[in-house]
Amino acid sequence: MPKRFRLTRRFPVAMTEDGYRRLKKFSSEAGLDEGEALSFIFENFNSVTNQENLTARLRLFNAELDDRKK
Repeated sequence: MPKRFRLTRRFPVAMTEDGYRRLKKFSSEAGLDEGEALSFIFENFNSVTNQENLTARLRLFNAELDDRKK
């Protein structure tokens, strides 16, 4: 029996413009709203990410983060 889909948590989120545009594009292509798309991504995180790429991208993002905040 599938789990009932309920959005039980709401939280304020700050996103970059690029991140938000990509979320909107993904959710539109998948036929989901943004909250459903985020739930899908995080419920299936290990399946939808490549651990080696994730580590490298995270390192790059963190290295640029201070400059991007200015």
